[in-house]
Amino acid sequence: MVIFNNTTSSSSNFLLTAFPGLELAHVWISIPVCCLYAIALLGNSTILFVIIVERSLHKPMYYFLAMLSAVDLCLTISTLPTVLGVLWFHAREISLKACLIQMFFVHGFSFLESSVLVAMAFDRFMAICNPLKYAIVFTDMIILVIGLVICIRQVILIFPMILALTRVSFHRGQELSHPFCYHPDMIKYTYSNPWISNFLGMFLQLYLTGTDLLFILFSYVLILRTVLSIVAPKKQQKALSTCVCHICAVTVFYVPMISLSFTHRLFSSTPKVVCSILANVYLFLPPVLNPVIYSLKTRTIRQAMFQLLHFKGSQGPSVRSHRGPWG
Repeated sequence: MVIFNNTTSSSSNFLLTAFPGLELAHVWISIPVCCLYAIALLGNSTILFVIIVERSLHKPMYYFLAMLSAVDLCLTISTLPTVLGVLWFHAREISLKACLIQMFFVHGFSFLESSVLVAMAFDRFMAICNPLKYAIVFTDMIILVIGLVICIRQVILIFPMILALTRVSFHRGQELSHPFCYHPDMIKYTYSNPWISNFLGMFLQLYLTGTDLLFILFSYVLILRTVLSIVAPKKQQKALSTCVCHICAVTVFYVPMISLSFTHRLFSSTPKVVCSILANVYLFLPPVLNPVIYSLKTRTIRQAMFQLLHFKGSQGPSVRSHRGPWG
């Protein structure tokens, strides 16, 4: 099956769009886009590799970080073929079946990242509020169960939505607002009332990401209450510093995703250029910034990278630190 091509649009295909009005500059635009893809792929692969190889990083917080990097890696790969296809070869057409498959992976990995961020918030809550129970709760088996539950949750909730869309008739040959398939963008072109499908999509997003975000906020309320009860200012600062990376990851993920979703669902007259900018921010910001944030702010990750890249085969310094893993 041909997923996309650069022929004239037929009735069975959708048209992808990268940057409206800048089609002649696609080759030049592809240079920074390729750089962002390279940073996302290399950064997340490096963190994943370092955590797998370095035994001193086989701890709960790093297992969850490995999950986050794996999800960002998969999300990046799921959009790479169509984005580069549009920019390099003007291959704008994509079949309905291929579009639904890509949409399943894009939304699936997005919701998966939301769930991983919840697990990381729970990790920080236990480490700060219940440190004596931390090692008891976060065993290797429990972390494996958490990972499996997160994956099963996404499949159970998202797969029926995609399956239902296979039975919906679309106005074919329509121009989408992004270089990848996105549910609020596609649903506008159904023969049936789009508000029904739009409402179901909004409900699913609010249920998944809304409950996840509420849980994260609730966790940080409890964390803040615990930190404020600490008398020593240095201990307060040390406790809060362990949450900086996670707070940054939550911000760079939820703000673009919520902005893009509400722009499509509530503001139908939004210019395509605005939708395109929001889509690219949503697509690149978390996978590009997450490895940068965790590499810069996590001392043990940084030291492990230096040890593996520059001192491989030599007796480099241990990545263990008595001052703690964050800073």
